[in-house]
Amino acid sequence: MASRFLKYTVLLQKYRTPLLIASCGGVFAANMFYHVCPDMSFRQLYQAWYKGEPVTLSEKLEEVFQQVLKDYSISSAKNFSAFASFGFHPVGAGVPWLPAGAQIGIPANFNSTTDDPSGITNRTIFINGKTVDWSSETGSALKESLVFSTDAQKFAIAREVARLQSGGPVISAAVAPFCLGGVWVYSVVLKQVFGLHTGPVLLRGAANVLALGIGAVSYILTSDAVSQWIDNSSDRRAAGVSRDYAKGGVEFYDKILSRNKTLRSLMGQKGEEMYAPSGNLFPAHILQLKHTPYTSRREGILALLKEERG
Repeated sequence: MASRFLKYTVLLQKYRTPLLIASCGGVFAANMFYHVCPDMSFRQLYQAWYKGEPVTLSEKLEEVFQQVLKDYSISSAKNFSAFASFGFHPVGAGVPWLPAGAQIGIPANFNSTTDDPSGITNRTIFINGKTVDWSSETGSALKESLVFSTDAQKFAIAREVARLQSGGPVISAAVAPFCLGGVWVYSVVLKQVFGLHTGPVLLRGAANVLALGIGAVSYILTSDAVSQWIDNSSDRRAAGVSRDYAKGGVEFYDKILSRNKTLRSLMGQKGEEMYAPSGNLFPAHILQLKHTPYTSRREGILALLKEERG
Protein backbone atom coordinates (compact mmCIF):
# COMPACT_ATOMS: atom_id res chain seq x y z
CA MET A 1 0.00 0.00 0.00
CA ALA A 2 2.83 2.38 0.96
CA SER A 3 4.70 1.65 -2.29
CA ARG A 4 1.56 2.31 -4.32
CA PHE A 5 1.05 5.64 -2.50
CA LEU A 6 4.66 6.58 -3.26
CA LYS A 7 4.14 5.74 -6.94
CA TYR A 8 1.10 8.02 -7.08
CA THR A 9 3.06 10.74 -5.31
CA VAL A 10 5.89 10.48 -7.83
CA LEU A 11 3.45 10.59 -10.75
CA LEU A 12 1.70 13.63 -9.30
CA GLN A 13 5.03 15.40 -8.85
CA LYS A 14 6.13 14.50 -12.37
CA TYR A 15 2.94 15.59 -14.12
CA ARG A 16 1.72 18.21 -11.68
CA THR A 17 1.74 21.08 -14.19
CA PRO A 18 -0.43 19.40 -16.87
CA LEU A 19 -2.66 17.95 -14.14
CA LEU A 20 -3.09 21.41 -12.61
CA ILE A 21 -3.93 22.94 -15.99
CA ALA A 22 -6.40 20.15 -16.77
CA SER A 23 -8.03 20.43 -13.34
CA CYS A 24 -8.40 24.21 -13.53
CA GLY A 25 -9.73 23.95 -17.08
CA GLY A 26 -12.20 21.25 -16.07
CA VAL A 27 -13.53 23.28 -13.12
CA PHE A 28 -13.90 26.38 -15.30
CA ALA A 29 -15.69 24.39 -18.04
CA ALA A 30 -18.07 22.83 -15.49
CA ASN A 31 -18.94 26.25 -14.07
CA MET A 32 -19.47 27.71 -17.56
CA PHE A 33 -21.67 24.91 -18.93
CA TYR A 34 -24.71 26.53 -17.34
CA HIS A 35 -23.98 29.70 -19.33
CA VAL A 36 -22.58 28.24 -22.56
CA CYS A 37 -25.70 26.13 -23.06
CA PRO A 38 -28.50 28.13 -21.35
CA ASP A 39 -31.19 26.36 -23.42
CA MET A 40 -30.22 22.97 -22.02
CA SER A 41 -29.73 24.05 -18.43
CA PHE A 42 -30.92 27.48 -17.31
CA ARG A 43 -34.10 27.71 -19.36
CA GLN A 44 -35.16 24.17 -18.49
CA LEU A 45 -34.78 25.06 -14.82
CA TYR A 46 -36.60 28.42 -14.80
CA GLN A 47 -39.19 28.07 -17.58
CA ALA A 48 -42.74 28.72 -16.32
CA TRP A 49 -45.30 26.01 -17.14
CA TYR A 50 -49.07 25.92 -17.08
CA LYS A 51 -51.12 22.74 -17.55
CA GLY A 52 -48.12 20.91 -18.99
CA GLU A 53 -47.26 23.62 -21.52
CA PRO A 54 -44.50 26.25 -21.38
CA VAL A 55 -45.87 29.74 -20.73
CA THR A 56 -45.32 32.25 -23.54
CA LEU A 57 -43.96 35.68 -22.68
CA SER A 58 -46.68 38.31 -23.04
CA GLU A 59 -46.47 40.96 -25.77
CA LYS A 60 -46.31 43.65 -23.09
CA LEU A 61 -43.24 42.15 -21.43
CA GLU A 62 -41.60 41.45 -24.79
CA GLU A 63 -41.98 45.15 -25.62
CA VAL A 64 -40.51 46.15 -22.25
CA PHE A 65 -37.59 43.75 -22.80
CA GLN A 66 -36.84 45.13 -26.27
CA GLN A 67 -37.04 48.69 -24.93
CA VAL A 68 -34.47 47.84 -22.25
CA LEU A 69 -32.09 46.45 -24.87
CA LYS A 70 -32.54 49.63 -26.91
CA ASP A 71 -32.03 51.91 -23.90
CA TYR A 72 -28.95 49.93 -22.86
CA SER A 73 -27.53 50.36 -26.40
CA ILE A 74 -27.17 46.66 -27.12
CA SER A 75 -25.76 46.59 -30.65
CA SER A 76 -27.17 43.17 -31.52
CA ALA A 77 -30.46 42.34 -29.80
CA LYS A 78 -30.21 38.81 -31.26
CA ASN A 79 -27.63 38.04 -28.55
CA PHE A 80 -30.35 38.34 -25.91
CA SER A 81 -33.68 36.55 -25.67
CA ALA A 82 -36.40 36.50 -23.02
CA PHE A 83 -38.86 33.88 -21.80
CA ALA A 84 -41.56 33.56 -19.15
CA SER A 85 -40.07 32.30 -15.89
CA PHE A 86 -41.40 31.36 -12.48
CA GLY A 87 -40.39 33.34 -9.40
CA PHE A 88 -40.94 37.02 -8.70
CA HIS A 89 -38.03 38.87 -10.32
CA PRO A 90 -35.90 38.45 -13.46
CA VAL A 91 -33.07 35.94 -13.67
CA GLY A 92 -30.47 35.57 -16.40
CA ALA A 93 -27.71 33.31 -17.69
CA GLY A 94 -25.51 32.98 -20.76
CA VAL A 95 -22.72 34.86 -22.47
CA PRO A 96 -23.91 37.33 -25.15
CA TRP A 97 -20.89 36.92 -27.42
CA LEU A 98 -21.15 33.12 -27.62
CA PRO A 99 -23.38 31.37 -30.22
CA ALA A 100 -26.13 30.45 -27.73
CA GLY A 101 -26.28 34.04 -26.49
CA ALA A 102 -27.86 35.08 -23.20
CA GLN A 103 -31.35 34.43 -21.89
CA ILE A 104 -33.37 36.35 -19.33
CA GLY A 105 -36.40 34.96 -17.55
CA ILE A 106 -39.16 37.47 -16.76
CA PRO A 107 -41.79 36.46 -14.15
CA ALA A 108 -45.56 36.60 -14.56
CA ASN A 109 -46.05 39.17 -11.80
CA PHE A 110 -44.41 41.74 -14.13
CA ASN A 111 -47.70 41.60 -16.07
CA SER A 112 -49.53 42.86 -13.00
CA THR A 113 -50.49 46.42 -12.18
CA THR A 114 -52.13 48.01 -9.14
CA ASP A 115 -55.44 47.97 -11.00
CA ASP A 116 -54.99 44.44 -12.35
CA PRO A 117 -52.94 42.15 -10.04
CA SER A 118 -54.12 38.96 -11.78
CA GLY A 119 -50.55 37.92 -12.59
CA ILE A 120 -50.12 37.51 -8.82
CA THR A 121 -53.54 36.63 -7.43
CA ASN A 122 -54.15 33.85 -9.96
CA ARG A 123 -51.30 31.93 -8.35
CA THR A 124 -51.64 29.65 -5.36
CA ILE A 125 -48.76 30.17 -2.97
CA PHE A 126 -48.24 27.88 0.01
CA ILE A 127 -46.33 29.09 3.06
CA ASN A 128 -45.88 26.65 5.97
CA GLY A 129 -48.41 24.39 4.30
CA LYS A 130 -51.10 27.08 4.14
CA THR A 131 -52.41 28.98 1.11
CA VAL A 132 -51.72 32.71 1.16
CA ASP A 133 -54.99 34.62 1.46
CA TRP A 134 -54.51 37.59 -0.86
CA SER A 135 -57.38 39.45 0.85
CA SER A 136 -55.77 39.29 4.31
CA GLU A 137 -53.56 42.04 5.69
CA THR A 138 -50.30 40.16 5.16
CA GLY A 139 -51.54 38.80 1.82
CA SER A 140 -52.32 42.33 0.63
CA ALA A 141 -48.88 43.51 1.79
CA LEU A 142 -47.23 40.65 -0.10
CA LYS A 143 -49.30 41.38 -3.22
CA GLU A 144 -48.36 45.07 -3.07
CA SER A 145 -44.66 44.20 -2.83
CA LEU A 146 -44.91 42.11 -6.02
CA VAL A 147 -46.39 44.85 -8.21
CA PHE A 148 -43.71 46.93 -9.96
CA SER A 149 -43.95 50.07 -12.05
CA THR A 150 -42.64 49.95 -15.62
CA ASP A 151 -39.48 51.82 -14.56
CA ALA A 152 -38.82 49.28 -11.80
CA GLN A 153 -39.38 46.44 -14.27
CA LYS A 154 -36.96 48.01 -16.73
CA PHE A 155 -34.31 48.39 -14.03
CA ALA A 156 -34.73 44.78 -12.91
CA ILE A 157 -34.28 43.51 -16.47
CA ALA A 158 -31.46 45.98 -17.18
CA ARG A 159 -29.41 44.80 -14.21
CA GLU A 160 -29.49 41.24 -15.63
CA VAL A 161 -28.53 42.57 -19.07
CA ALA A 162 -25.68 44.54 -17.44
CA ARG A 163 -24.42 41.51 -15.52
CA LEU A 164 -24.37 39.26 -18.58
CA GLN A 165 -23.08 41.91 -21.00
CA SER A 166 -20.12 42.72 -18.72
CA GLY A 167 -19.08 39.06 -18.51
CA GLY A 168 -20.28 38.44 -14.95
CA PRO A 169 -20.70 34.66 -15.48
CA VAL A 170 -17.16 34.34 -16.83
CA ILE A 171 -15.68 36.26 -13.90
CA SER A 172 -17.63 34.16 -11.39
CA ALA A 173 -16.62 30.92 -13.12
CA ALA A 174 -12.94 31.91 -12.99
CA VAL A 175 -12.88 32.16 -9.19
CA ALA A 176 -12.76 28.40 -8.48
CA PRO A 177 -9.93 27.52 -10.93
CA PHE A 178 -8.00 30.59 -9.76
CA CYS A 179 -8.20 29.40 -6.15
CA LEU A 180 -7.38 25.82 -7.21
CA GLY A 181 -4.20 27.14 -8.81
CA GLY A 182 -3.58 29.01 -5.58
CA VAL A 183 -3.59 25.71 -3.66
CA TRP A 184 -0.61 24.55 -5.73
CA VAL A 185 1.19 27.85 -5.08
CA TYR A 186 0.49 27.64 -1.34
CA SER A 187 1.77 24.06 -1.29
CA VAL A 188 5.02 24.96 -3.06
CA VAL A 189 5.61 28.02 -0.86
CA LEU A 190 4.94 26.13 2.38
CA LYS A 191 7.32 23.33 1.42
CA GLN A 192 9.94 25.86 0.35
CA VAL A 193 9.67 27.88 3.57
CA PHE A 194 9.85 24.84 5.86
CA GLY A 195 12.29 22.87 3.70
CA LEU A 196 9.91 19.97 3.15
CA HIS A 197 10.66 19.16 -0.51
CA THR A 198 13.00 16.42 0.62
CA GLY A 199 11.39 15.92 4.03
CA PRO A 200 9.21 13.07 5.33
CA VAL A 201 6.14 12.16 3.29
CA LEU A 202 3.91 12.74 6.32
CA LEU A 203 5.05 16.35 6.72
CA ARG A 204 4.67 17.03 3.01
CA GLY A 205 1.15 15.62 3.22
CA ALA A 206 0.39 17.91 6.15
CA ALA A 207 1.64 20.86 4.11
CA ASN A 208 -0.68 19.86 1.25
CA VAL A 209 -3.65 19.62 3.64
CA LEU A 210 -2.83 23.07 5.03
CA ALA A 211 -2.58 24.43 1.48
CA LEU A 212 -6.03 22.96 0.72
CA GLY A 213 -7.43 24.65 3.82
CA ILE A 214 -5.98 28.02 2.85
CA GLY A 215 -7.31 27.52 -0.68
CA ALA A 216 -10.81 26.77 0.62
CA VAL A 217 -10.82 29.92 2.76
CA SER A 218 -9.50 31.92 -0.22
CA TYR A 219 -12.32 30.57 -2.39
CA ILE A 220 -15.03 31.52 0.12
CA LEU A 221 -13.68 35.05 0.59
CA THR A 222 -12.96 35.63 -3.10
CA SER A 223 -16.30 34.20 -4.26
CA ASP A 224 -18.22 36.48 -1.90
CA ALA A 225 -16.16 39.52 -2.86
CA VAL A 226 -16.56 38.89 -6.61
CA SER A 227 -20.30 38.21 -6.26
CA GLN A 228 -20.86 41.46 -4.38
CA TRP A 229 -18.71 43.43 -6.84
CA ILE A 230 -20.72 42.06 -9.79
CA ASP A 231 -24.02 42.85 -8.05
CA ASN A 232 -23.05 46.43 -7.26
CA SER A 233 -21.51 46.98 -10.69
CA SER A 234 -24.64 45.68 -12.43
CA ASP A 235 -26.81 47.99 -10.34
CA ARG A 236 -24.68 51.02 -11.23
CA ARG A 237 -24.76 50.19 -14.93
CA ALA A 238 -28.53 49.66 -14.94
CA ALA A 239 -29.22 52.78 -12.88
CA GLY A 240 -26.86 54.75 -15.12
CA VAL A 241 -29.08 54.23 -18.19
CA SER A 242 -31.30 57.15 -17.14
CA ARG A 243 -32.74 58.88 -14.11
CA ASP A 244 -35.99 56.94 -14.57
CA TYR A 245 -34.09 53.65 -14.41
CA ALA A 246 -32.36 54.79 -11.22
CA LYS A 247 -35.70 55.72 -9.62
CA GLY A 248 -37.03 52.34 -10.75
CA GLY A 249 -34.05 50.70 -9.03
CA VAL A 250 -34.88 52.37 -5.72
CA GLU A 251 -38.48 51.18 -6.05
CA PHE A 252 -37.37 47.68 -7.01
CA TYR A 253 -35.25 47.24 -3.89
CA ASP A 254 -37.88 48.91 -1.69
CA LYS A 255 -40.37 46.30 -2.91
CA ILE A 256 -37.93 43.40 -2.39
CA LEU A 257 -37.23 44.54 1.18
CA SER A 258 -40.96 44.90 1.84
CA ARG A 259 -41.63 41.45 0.38
CA ASN A 260 -38.92 39.83 2.53
CA LYS A 261 -40.23 41.49 5.69
CA THR A 262 -43.71 40.16 4.91
CA LEU A 263 -42.36 36.65 4.21
CA ARG A 264 -40.40 36.78 7.47
CA SER A 265 -43.71 37.37 9.25
CA LEU A 266 -45.63 34.74 7.29
CA MET A 267 -43.01 31.99 7.52
CA GLY A 268 -42.49 32.15 11.29
CA GLN A 269 -39.23 30.65 12.59
CA LYS A 270 -38.05 29.64 9.12
CA GLY A 271 -38.61 33.20 7.93
CA GLU A 272 -36.57 34.55 10.84
CA GLU A 273 -33.72 32.23 9.86
CA MET A 274 -33.88 33.28 6.20
CA TYR A 275 -34.64 37.01 6.36
CA ALA A 276 -33.22 39.74 8.58
CA PRO A 277 -35.63 42.27 10.19
CA SER A 278 -34.39 44.80 7.59
CA GLY A 279 -35.46 42.53 4.72
CA ASN A 280 -31.95 41.47 3.76
CA LEU A 281 -31.11 37.79 3.25
CA PHE A 282 -29.13 35.74 5.72
CA PRO A 283 -26.46 33.41 4.22
CA ALA A 284 -27.91 30.22 2.75
CA HIS A 285 -25.09 28.14 4.31
CA ILE A 286 -22.03 28.51 6.52
CA LEU A 287 -19.66 28.56 3.53
CA GLN A 288 -21.16 31.84 2.36
CA LEU A 289 -20.36 34.96 4.38
CA LYS A 290 -23.30 37.10 3.27
CA HIS A 291 -25.43 38.15 0.32
CA THR A 292 -25.01 41.62 -1.09
CA PRO A 293 -27.42 43.51 1.22
CA TYR A 294 -30.47 44.87 -0.59
CA THR A 295 -30.31 47.89 1.69
CA SER A 296 -26.80 48.77 0.53
CA ARG A 297 -27.77 48.21 -3.13
CA ARG A 298 -30.66 50.62 -2.65
CA GLU A 299 -28.39 53.15 -0.93
CA GLY A 300 -25.90 52.88 -3.78
CA ILE A 301 -28.56 53.87 -6.31
CA LEU A 302 -29.76 56.73 -4.09
CA ALA A 303 -26.16 57.97 -3.97
CA LEU A 304 -26.06 57.99 -7.79
CA LEU A 305 -29.27 60.03 -7.88
CA LYS A 306 -27.81 62.53 -5.40
CA GLU A 307 -24.62 62.86 -7.45
CA GLU A 308 -26.66 63.47 -10.58
CA ARG A 309 -28.81 66.04 -8.79
CA GLY A 310 -25.72 67.78 -7.41
